Amino acid sequence: MPSMDIVSEINIEEVRNAVDNASRELSTRFDFRGVEASFEFIKPNVKIKAEGDFQLKQMRDMLRVQLSKRDVDAKAMTVGAEEHTGKTYQQTLTFKEGIEQPMAKKVIKMIKDSKLKVQASIQGEQIRVTGKKRDDLQSVMRLIREAELEQSFQFTNFRD
Repeated sequence: MPSMDIVSEINIEEVRNAVDNASRELSTRFDFRGVEASFEFIKPNVKIKAEGDFQLKQMRDMLRVQLSKRDVDAKAMTVGAEEHTGKTYQQTLTFKEGIEQPMAKKVIKMIKDSKLKVQASIQGEQIRVTGKKRDDLQSVMRLIREAELEQSFQFTNFRD
C-alpha cells in the first residue's frame, strides 16, 4: 500500500546562511548607514535589533528574501512581539519544526473532509498517510499545498 509522511522541517544551517547574507546586505544598504541595526542567530531563533519599528519590518523582509533564496519556507518563521528598550527596538523570530497536536488534528480533519480514500494518523510530530492509489496521495499533497495553513509542510517517505 502506498504511504507517505507529512512533516514540518527546516534546514537550520540554511537559516544561519540566510541570516549571514541578510547581515551582509544590512551593512551595504544606504538606508541603514549610520543606524545601529543587527541580526543575531541564536539557534533556532533569530534576534533582530534596530532603532525604529519601521526598520524592524524592513529587516524581516530582508530575511524573508534571503530565506526564499535558500529554499527555506518563510511560513516556518514566527514573528514574536516587539520589545522597546531605550532607543532600540528588538524582536525575536522563531522557526517552528514538527507538527503540533492542534495543527495535526486540523490537517487530518481537512484530509477526511476531502473524501479522499486515504487514512491519516498522527505519529509523534508527523502525519502518516496511507491509501490504495498513488494518485490519492498526490491529491493529499495538492490539498495540503493549496490550503492556507500558517505552517510549512514537506512530504517524505513516499513509498509504493
